[in-house]
Amino acid sequence: MTRRLAPILFTAFLLAAWEGACRALHVPAYLLPAPSAVARALVEAGPLLALSAWGTLSTALAGLVLAALIALALAFCAALKPIVEVALRPVAAILQVTPVIAIAPLVTIWAGIDHPGRAVTALAAVIAFFPIYSGAVAGLKAADPDLSRLFDLYGATPWQRLWRLALPSALPSILEGLKVAAGLALVGAVAAEFVAGSGSSQGLAWRMLESFNRLQTARGFAALAVLAAMGVALHAALAAAEARLLAWWRGR
Repeated sequence: MTRRLAPILFTAFLLAAWEGACRALHVPAYLLPAPSAVARALVEAGPLLALSAWGTLSTALAGLVLAALIALALAFCAALKPIVEVALRPVAAILQVTPVIAIAPLVTIWAGIDHPGRAVTALAAVIAFFPIYSGAVAGLKAADPDLSRLFDLYGATPWQRLWRLALPSALPSILEGLKVAAGLALVGAVAAEFVAGSGSSQGLAWRMLESFNRLQTARGFAALAVLAAMGVALHAALAAAEARLLAWWRGR
């Protein structure tokens, strides 16, 4: 009970301190709104923010699925042919270190100005690719050496080694990579929306830009709070799915 209450009480303390500081110092609402003002804006703009949140979440999930399919396919190829891993290593490193905000305008142009959703999905996939790929590759190479020698003794084919030995041992790493990539996919989607945001792409990033440009800071903070809550909920859902899947896998 103490472990569950500690983060709640600490968050409540931070919000109370924020509220008290804004009231005591008479901070202008356009500069830093109090939590009570953010809560009112959240209630007033709730339906609009929910619609925008669904737009951001759907594109982030689409990018996550696309990244998972490509990353796992390449990781399996690398497990079957080690030269593939060597060839892909520089490209994977480049994708990891390149800031998504730097390539967002270029991807938006390639996807077409009239189709910003494509750019958002593509950038979400780009930023989510590396954790899934690196986790899968590391997990596929982490099989028990004794079991590997046993497979050699029985003359197992590469596909049998992949399906019956490497993949079961890599499952925890793959799931962990997916969990990390889910949050990064949201980051990529939001970064793309900041660049591609327009009347046809009205995700949470667009709502924040719109609110801050109009000095409706409380509404911008409300959109930010929805985005944070969505990220926490997505991470918690994947963590719960990971625990159930691993428990089922180990109990087979």
